[in-house]
Amino acid sequence: MSSIVTSQGVLHYEAYGRGRPVILLHGWINSWGVWQDSMLHLADKCGYKVYALDFWGFGESDKSNTPPFKLASYVDMVDQFMEALGILRAPVLGHSMGGTVALRLALEKQDRVTRVAAVGSPIEGGSLNFFLKLAGVDWIAQTVWRVPSLLRMIILANTLGDSERVRKMILRDVERSTTQSFFLSIGDLHHTDLRPQLRQLKIPTLGVYGRADNIVNPNQAHVLESAVPGAIIQIMMRSRHFVMMDEPEAFHNTIADFLKN
Repeated sequence: MSSIVTSQGVLHYEAYGRGRPVILLHGWINSWGVWQDSMLHLADKCGYKVYALDFWGFGESDKSNTPPFKLASYVDMVDQFMEALGILRAPVLGHSMGGTVALRLALEKQDRVTRVAAVGSPIEGGSLNFFLKLAGVDWIAQTVWRVPSLLRMIILANTLGDSERVRKMILRDVERSTTQSFFLSIGDLHHTDLRPQLRQLKIPTLGVYGRADNIVNPNQAHVLESAVPGAIIQIMMRSRHFVMMDEPEAFHNTIADFLKN
């Protein structure tokens, strides 16, 4: 377990491999562990030094009320991480909310990001499913959080059709979140719309989406393709939201090709 102290608390991360750096960002109520298999592939098969971060409020990172748990703060968090580790520039890949953060980082810190990938990520917040939109409402989130059995039931209902591994991962990770990070981050994501800015992206951009994604509408692949000239889009035909677990070989080949081209 590794960590650094940032301006808004401790940031936990894991690193694996040797070589050129790649940074991976997880999604809402997840942690760095969603990337574990991808880290091994990129490090062992492709020769990268892979870093996977825990956002403030999630995983093993700081859970005090100091961080605002908003996308802008997470962009700053990644920037601070790169500065602390002496990473001048690197590809940044993000899943779900992490991909939205990666895109914002590429737009706001253009000297930091060489390539950017959004995996099952909302480009505009209206693409989130009904439960995620409700989770961004303070009183609803507070009510659900106070009744663990209700929260568990909602999570399991929203992951019907996912593998047992995915369901266990989500239940584990939500227990390591806080009520503030739970509703503030998703509320901010719900009100996000990157479409007006994305034409400014001048770096290689990849979008990977599961055809049967039930968390983020997979039409976001076409939104990204329309907004970013030259964006590479890959639809995983047998995947839902967690494409790296649903079709690991195809997913890993896709990101490996993207990083080396």
